[in-house]
Amino acid sequence: MTTGRRIDLNADVGEATDREGIAVERALLALVSSVNVACGGHAGDATSMRETVTAALAHGVRVGAHPSYPDRAGFGRQPMTLADDELEATLREQIDALVGIARAGGTTVRSVKAHGALYGEVGRGESAYAALQRAVRDCCAPGTPLVLPAGSLAVTAARRAGVPVLQEGFCDRAYRPDGGLVDRSVAGAVLGDPDQAARQAVGLALDGTVGLGDGSVLTRPVDTLCIHGDTPGALAVAQAVRAALAEAGVAVGPPPAGL
Repeated sequence: MTTGRRIDLNADVGEATDREGIAVERALLALVSSVNVACGGHAGDATSMRETVTAALAHGVRVGAHPSYPDRAGFGRQPMTLADDELEATLREQIDALVGIARAGGTTVRSVKAHGALYGEVGRGESAYAALQRAVRDCCAPGTPLVLPAGSLAVTAARRAGVPVLQEGFCDRAYRPDGGLVDRSVAGAVLGDPDQAARQAVGLALDGTVGLGDGSVLTRPVDTLCIHGDTPGALAVAQAVRAALAEAGVAVGPPPAGL
């Protein structure tokens, strides 16, 4: 069965610090087409970035940057109050670090996706989005896309400014009716069941739909689907997603050239 539909499948990696977590991240590289590499804000350092980029290239996986609020203690999952210039400075520092490591490894940073609380703030299309957009403009090659929450205000702002965008959906997170993600503190926010995650991935990939807890359906057309490397059972989730996409006739591959 083929549908002619193609989707990028990405994973957030370079975040693990223990042997088991790193092994999961490495195994995910055989199942995804893009990775977002933590670059020092919430996780990651020069060594982890270098090793992750090397492993990604060995699997033919496209490399993107995954900057965040400078919050290693909280893993970047709590909002921070930073002046616009402070936020832009830390984003530049993080992205630049990965750009240099990628260049030394013979590749380039092909996309940028904020992490955690910053991802949500960027999605609002306001000052955090503007800070990230400026940092990407100045640190990355022209035309480097931002990975943004599908259907968010930031997507509208980026398109209005001519900034390339990859709209992202999540295989392993529950959605709210407004299109945001259910807070991780709420039971059921993380979809650790491989079959449930696979069903959500197929719905998003085929027609941009996701079922909600109240029985309604949310529509969010997507260009890329995410699996979090630190989701419990992430490898089983990724395997189920790949199998379900293949059965549904959806090919997995990186975004088209130029994005």
